[in-house]
Amino acid sequence: MTGSAAPAAAPAPSPGRFRWAICALLFFVITINYVDRQVIGVLKPVIESDMGWSEVDYGNIVTAFQASYGVGLLVVGRWLDRVGTRRGLAIAIALWSIAAAFHAGARSVLHFILARAALGIAESAAYPGAVKSVAEWFPRRERALGVGILNAGANVGVLLTPIVGIAVAGAFGWRAAFLVTGLLGLVLLAAWLRFYRTPADHPRLTAAERAHIEQDGEDPDCAPLGWGQALRQRQAWYFIAAKFFTDPVWYLFLFWLPDFFAKTQGLELFPKGDTGILATIGPALIAVYLLADIGSVAGGWLSSRLIHRGWSVNAARKTTLLVAALCALPLVGVTNAPNAGVAVALIGLGTAGHQAFSSNIFAMIGDLYPRRAVATVAGMGGMAGAIGGILIAQATGWTLQLTGSYLPILLYAGLAYLIALAAIQLLVPRMEPAPLTPLQPEPFR
Repeated sequence: MTGSAAPAAAPAPSPGRFRWAICALLFFVITINYVDRQVIGVLKPVIESDMGWSEVDYGNIVTAFQASYGVGLLVVGRWLDRVGTRRGLAIAIALWSIAAAFHAGARSVLHFILARAALGIAESAAYPGAVKSVAEWFPRRERALGVGILNAGANVGVLLTPIVGIAVAGAFGWRAAFLVTGLLGLVLLAAWLRFYRTPADHPRLTAAERAHIEQDGEDPDCAPLGWGQALRQRQAWYFIAAKFFTDPVWYLFLFWLPDFFAKTQGLELFPKGDTGILATIGPALIAVYLLADIGSVAGGWLSSRLIHRGWSVNAARKTTLLVAALCALPLVGVTNAPNAGVAVALIGLGTAGHQAFSSNIFAMIGDLYPRRAVATVAGMGGMAGAIGGILIAQATGWTLQLTGSYLPILLYAGLAYLIALAAIQLLVPRMEPAPLTPLQPEPFR
């Protein structure tokens, strides 16, 4: 299955497509999740002016989200593996929608820190739950594409945020933008409860499609994966290391990209005079995240296509990771971009590389672990990524405060993916499945 030389078997024709409707629902979960977390970054120049924040204040607000998100990820992965995705994500969506709306009432840096902390804990369930759902709803050869599609929701969420956030803030003030994004989450909650079930329980799934989903066979009957056991396994450390090195780059763009365009390219949040919409931040962000969307789906498609053509899972995943890492490399030169168009192209290529990389490292969890352990590993890696996000938030805030330059931060951003790929190859050179403890039968009473 996962050896470096053995090709995968030819796939059987798909007997149905309902699993892709579930993938679309997961796409919207991630989309709304990112709208809620990203609106503060889009509106940073306006809120900063109104509230009198310093760069360090903003760095601390971002750190509050990252810290709570990381703690939440460590706990929520095992929780989701125990309570299941339907119930777990329903609770999380409700809580993060309320936390998003609470930002509207913030009157100080401390209030924002508390609101961001609540949002981070609640939103931490989104990715582990969505990736676990893909492992449940898709056979191995389709998982990277499934993750790529739901992962594209992050880019669409970030793309929609300047449209929704700036429009609402321009008409009704920045506080109203947080109320609107919170309400969007409650609409999502209603759709989730109406349509989501596991494959075993879903009334609209045909027997033929269920057989297609289960073509890889039953998962090994193993005991629940604990943190201690996972930390002793190199199969978990590949994901922990990859997220630690690469997530900070994504968080950098989520929370500082509008500020980067304002400070280095002179773009404005709102059009002034006769400069027009092309001089504003919104179109630049939309272009960047459209490219990121393409990268997310293309990265999932490429490794799935290579497996379809007979490549081993190991070779297909890592070849795609190398292509993605090379796409991110030009980020080292983005501070020298001669104009906004070149800056957008370079950052867009880098974010496309990030999302292609992310789609495949998430899919690799299902290559190495059974479905019942996927959320646990995803949560542990997500926490490592959040720790990296805390470090990049502090480093960026202090670097800008002291030097006013993004150069040192973007040098790291361009090299992070090659560093992560080297760590992955060192830890799982052949992608052998993780050794798990067999489930012991209960003693006869």
